Amino acid sequence: MAEYLASIFGTEKDKVNCSFYFKIGACRHGDRCSRLHNKPTFSQTILIQNIYRNPQNSAQTADASRCAVSDVEMQEHYDEFFEEVFTEMEEKYGEVEEMNVCDNLGDHLVGNVYVKFRREEDAEKAVMDLNNRWFNGQPIHAELSPVTDFREACCRQYEMGECTRGGFCNFMHLKPISRELRRELYGRRRKRHRSRSRSRERRSRSRERGRRDRERRRSRDRERSGRF
Repeated sequence: MAEYLASIFGTEKDKVNCSFYFKIGACRHGDRCSRLHNKPTFSQTILIQNIYRNPQNSAQTADASRCAVSDVEMQEHYDEFFEEVFTEMEEKYGEVEEMNVCDNLGDHLVGNVYVKFRREEDAEKAVMDLNNRWFNGQPIHAELSPVTDFREACCRQYEMGECTRGGFCNFMHLKPISRELRRELYGRRRKRHRSRSRSRERRSRSRERGRRDRERRRSRDRERSGRF
């Protein structure tokens, strides 16, 4: 029985725990959900709720009609936001493995930012600090998220351009950053890794040279003293 319950945990067959919360870290029913939202006590991933504002969704004129925001302007605005948040996370809290921003319109997903850190300790530190901070005049609400595999959280139909639910889909519609920014942010991380790797290799070679030098000195000393 225990094995069966473990096998269905967080799936549609689980009648106790909310599968949507388990997969995407959010649920459209919120606190009214009939199933449990098991909030993690440790995780690599944090959720920063409703922090991104898409100018194409919010721009309006004085008479409440929509302002025209071009795709180029929208992408520039988004890239600036993404770079600011990504850089802040890495500089203040620790190495970021992955960061994703929802482009959904439903209240439980709109503007959500998911940051997956390399270490769980960094995620915990980020949540504690962020909940005492503000962004664009609004208090930040951050929490640990159960999401670790974003492939399970994403809408596959959206990725193929076929989602019929639009912005109110209950799975993540992840907004992509420009290729240039992706190369800059994630390429910078690869350079750091290569630098650390080279540094470790240099230290290893230095230790090996030191060991060989000590062996040669001991060998010479034994030869001089007639010992083997």
